[in-house]
Amino acid sequence: MILQKKREELIEYGIKMLDNNLTVGTGGNLSICDRASGMMAITPSGIEYHEIKPENIAIIEVETGKMVDGDKVPSSERDMHRIFYKYRTDLDAIIHTHTTFAATISCLNQPLPAVHYLVAFAGEDVRCAEYATYGTVQLAKNAFEAMKGRKAVLLANHGLLAGGASLAEAYAVTEQIEFCCELYYRAKSIGEPVILPSEEMVRMIERFKGYGKTIEDHQEI
Repeated sequence: MILQKKREELIEYGIKMLDNNLTVGTGGNLSICDRASGMMAITPSGIEYHEIKPENIAIIEVETGKMVDGDKVPSSERDMHRIFYKYRTDLDAIIHTHTTFAATISCLNQPLPAVHYLVAFAGEDVRCAEYATYGTVQLAKNAFEAMKGRKAVLLANHGLLAGGASLAEAYAVTEQIEFCCELYYRAKSIGEPVILPSEEMVRMIERFKGYGKTIEDHQEI
């Protein structure tokens, strides 16, 4: 089976996403890019995550968009995934969700500012892409433009898109940005949150590059 391990990984993270309340029902979609073959694997449309089988995962050529394997209809957002694999080399996995707080902020058509240092998982902030009908090339283009220099983007009146070098990273970005959207929502409900300065966010982005990989030197206190 073509890209069997990647198909299985998509199923694993789809179930994890559903079980951890990062989506409901059949909402959202996940994909992985295999650079060696020039193909991407993406979840099917309209199938509950616990019921997806490896053969249901669609395999699509990144360059042409041609479906080459899979026995179910691929996600309607396949172009929104494919555009990132075609024009960005730093992202090999994409997760799209309708998480409650990210979707709430997206309905304001406003960016998520640096309300917490964990926003740095995605960048200095998280922009909000202009609205377009789901499943369209225009939405894919809007998302790509707004996510330049970032690993996440809010989709106006829709939800959240997050990427990473692996599904594990894309999932971590999804979790952290949803958490920060909730913080922003709660802080705004009782006052005006203090936003961290750009230089602090740049510092945090650099620190996260080695997070969990290197032992940091500590100054004496």
